[in-house]
Amino acid sequence: MYNKRQKRPAAKKGVLGRVLKSLFCAYPKTTTFALFCITVNAVISSLPSIFMERVFTVVGTAIGNGGWAAYGGEIVRYMLILIGLYAVSLVLGAIDKQMMAVITQGYLKKLRLTMFNGMQDLPIKYFDTNKNGDIMSYYTNDVDTLRQMVSQSLPQLLTSSIMVLTLFFIMLWYSFWLTLVVLGGVAVIVFVTKIVGGGAGKYFVAMQVAVGRLEGYIEEMMNGQKVVKVFCHEDAAKADFDKVNEALYDQSNRANRYANMLMPILGNIGHVLYVLVAILGGVFILNNVMNASIGTFAGAVAATFNIALVVAFLQMTRQFCNNINQVSNQVNAVVMGIAGADRIFRLIDEQPEVDGGYVTLVNAKEVDGVLTECEERTDEWAWKHPHGDGTVTYTRLCGDVVLTEVDFEYEEGKPVLRDVSIYAEPGQKVALVGATGAGKTTITNLLNRFYDIADGKVRYDGININKIKKSDLRRSLGIVLQDTNLFTGTVMDNIRYGKLDATDEECIAAAKLAGADDFITRLPDGYNTMLSGNGANLSQGQRQLVSIARAAVADPPVMILDEATSSIDTRTEAIVSRGMDALMQGRTVFVIAHRLSTIKNSDVIIVLDHGRIIERGSHEKLLAQKGQYYSLYTGAFEME
Repeated sequence: MYNKRQKRPAAKKGVLGRVLKSLFCAYPKTTTFALFCITVNAVISSLPSIFMERVFTVVGTAIGNGGWAAYGGEIVRYMLILIGLYAVSLVLGAIDKQMMAVITQGYLKKLRLTMFNGMQDLPIKYFDTNKNGDIMSYYTNDVDTLRQMVSQSLPQLLTSSIMVLTLFFIMLWYSFWLTLVVLGGVAVIVFVTKIVGGGAGKYFVAMQVAVGRLEGYIEEMMNGQKVVKVFCHEDAAKADFDKVNEALYDQSNRANRYANMLMPILGNIGHVLYVLVAILGGVFILNNVMNASIGTFAGAVAATFNIALVVAFLQMTRQFCNNINQVSNQVNAVVMGIAGADRIFRLIDEQPEVDGGYVTLVNAKEVDGVLTECEERTDEWAWKHPHGDGTVTYTRLCGDVVLTEVDFEYEEGKPVLRDVSIYAEPGQKVALVGATGAGKTTITNLLNRFYDIADGKVRYDGININKIKKSDLRRSLGIVLQDTNLFTGTVMDNIRYGKLDATDEECIAAAKLAGADDFITRLPDGYNTMLSGNGANLSQGQRQLVSIARAAVADPPVMILDEATSSIDTRTEAIVSRGMDALMQGRTVFVIAHRLSTIKNSDVIIVLDHGRIIERGSHEKLLAQKGQYYSLYTGAFEME
């Protein structure tokens, strides 16, 4: 449920510096060349006013002293220089736009790759505590705001800043007094920008966070549409969305209200300053003050010359104010980009899953009664265990799993498992039963090391699983979850997901073992049928069968079946059970099931209640005890 008071941490300092540094590191030569083009173009764009003043001056002189014949060549020369400056500016502008497009898109490509690769290394806890839609917002909305900042706002900000600085020195050269007037207007502009722009900045940051929440809520509702409709929750969903949308509207309205108010205010300040410079310029001409300005021609000059200077200065004043306004306007866009970049860097900086394991899984074969490592693929695996003295031992992968006095809690102070001990010998089938929240799935999460235990020991073939490299540990485990996830691709691709180097024959054999071959061959393109939208063109039972086949093709020594048949009807369950029995043959299997009929033939049945083991034994033994398992099996109360 949406909480309006929920706050996200403010943007970290140094985010802009990190963006600029990473840009230079990604494309050092191209970025340097683009900055050169931007700088030269900005300087050139500031120079035309100088030549316009010279043209006006020469024209004024020509009117009273010889006309075109005497001064036509000089006028043409200045006009050609002006045309040349504009042409160079046009070329440099085109080049820097092309360079910035290359830099921006390349930088974002590398950034998305860094984000995604880093996300693959994050612990499961991160995805349990963050909404999928909010994570997606990093790749869409936040990356887009960063794109706008890098490709448009920063180059424009740099261009305008250089032009402001260049024009300041040119104006100072022409008239010290009129420059002071312009600086007075700039002081007012800076003050207004600080007051109005500062308010816009903080709301733009809040707007980015609100967009992420909105996208997260929409994604959650899209995934849960069936539930929403089944429970007639449409009106409540609309009301909750209205709250999230209202929050985004509130932040966006405030941000854009400030931003939209800033430009007209700055524009009108510029207009007032333009008129003021024109009036004061006229006064200076009348009082011959212009002749005392820094950089004017020595000696007295005619009024026509002074008018040319004022006209040029007015042009520079307008250009100066426009660029000051551009700087102020781009600051808000940069603030938005920084907010997006900060969220992106928060994702990149998330602590990856810690893996201190050094025991690896290798191909092995027995030579003269000794287990040795080999390069070629065999049907035998071994744990390669290096020791501190430089020796290496090899332990055959058998699937012997032992949990000893294990304690675990997802949140500190809220224990989920307490003093849990389980012994699963190779080839045994261990069933975990109990009410929802008893800790069954948590045990399987610990076996995969999705989470690490707080206390106790978990040993795999006699090796502490904390010593086993996580990727190798998970490679030795096959898992079929209650929630099936199929990926965009063919049915064959989804089965091969369990073993990327599996042949088509191995995938088909796994499908037959799981009982999936029958329905797959009846699909329009058989094993080459494309799946999308998490296998939306398959039934829930068919999706689960593909998932079981995916686990079967991996051929692991230990299988974890977490409600693997919960979405399959009774008839399909009978088909799957035969395949599952063949799949489980010779493997250590952990089964979680609410249908107690599926676990009757387990070697050991463990009954959990609020994180503790309360009963343990075979089906017959537990029935004879007439405890909680007996009550569950006879239907005295529901497992839920």
